[in-house]
Amino acid sequence: MGRHDELIALALAMRDKAYAPYSRFSVGAALLSGDGRIFTGCNVENASYGAAICAERAAVCAAVAAGCRSFTHLAVASSGEDYCLPCGICRQVLYEFSPGLTVLCARPDGDYKVYALKDLLPEAFQ
Repeated sequence: MGRHDELIALALAMRDKAYAPYSRFSVGAALLSGDGRIFTGCNVENASYGAAICAERAAVCAAVAAGCRSFTHLAVASSGEDYCLPCGICRQVLYEFSPGLTVLCARPDGDYKVYALKDLLPEAFQ
């Protein structure tokens, strides 16, 4: 199993841990650090929608809490039928730490597309 496949498998598994009673749209993420560690996250919704957190940002927060601030790859997968791409807020948060990030956007069947973060967020705040 290659590194991309490992990250996709982890993102798919993290969907099952999501708390999404309002949208019923579960998302999982796996973030590979520059030093080889992997941090995972899932979306956590709240009745006060602004208090919700996306899977990608949950993974970033776990990584930063562990002292890691440099990432090479992110895999994201959802319960939806199509490829799952990070939202705009997540794209900006990821850019803050790793503008050169590679983003793996998966479907539930494990197939995925590869994007450069700079292509997903061409005019990021710097």
